[in-house]
Amino acid sequence: MQELETRIVDIDVDSIRNILLLNGAEKVKMENQINDIYDFEDGRLLAEKGYARIRTVNDMLNNKIIYFMTTKKMLSQERFKVMEENEVIINNKNMGEGIFKSLGLVLKESNKKYRESYKLHDCLIEIDINDKKFCPFPYLEIETTSEEKLERVVKLLGYALDDTTSQTIYDILSQRGLLNKVPKGL
Repeated sequence: MQELETRIVDIDVDSIRNILLLNGAEKVKMENQINDIYDFEDGRLLAEKGYARIRTVNDMLNNKIIYFMTTKKMLSQERFKVMEENEVIINNKNMGEGIFKSLGLVLKESNKKYRESYKLHDCLIEIDINDKKFCPFPYLEIETTSEEKLERVVKLLGYALDDTTSQTIYDILSQRGLLNKVPKGL
């Protein structure tokens, strides 16, 4: 599936929550995640702005653990990020690890984050708060299928399209001098 995706960094989490709730947004996720990023030993997926991932989700709204196996590839990084994403729910983490390893992939890194997600105007609005050692600032990810929907939600949240970025979180961290030798594909 293709999606348009953008980020807004250094957000005021409480203010964003209030705007979303006042405008009738539906809270669809409240979760702690562990994101295990896989690539070939030579890093060719990340070098091409793609990756394979196993995400362990502690779903606090439904009180269950879910495992997602995902591949992502960036198709475009102009005004918005356009990603191809393929994802499936798996029974357990070991199953996914076994499949990735049998394809020659190796674990490159593991990151923890808290994510709170809302649906509004056919957009998914995600508040991400990462482990401070990885990313010390909160940010929004907004995903949808059209530029018009994206712009509507960005404005509703009090921002302009100029406040958004198609950069990966690794590009942003690198620009701020917060990144050592971490892949650039995410």
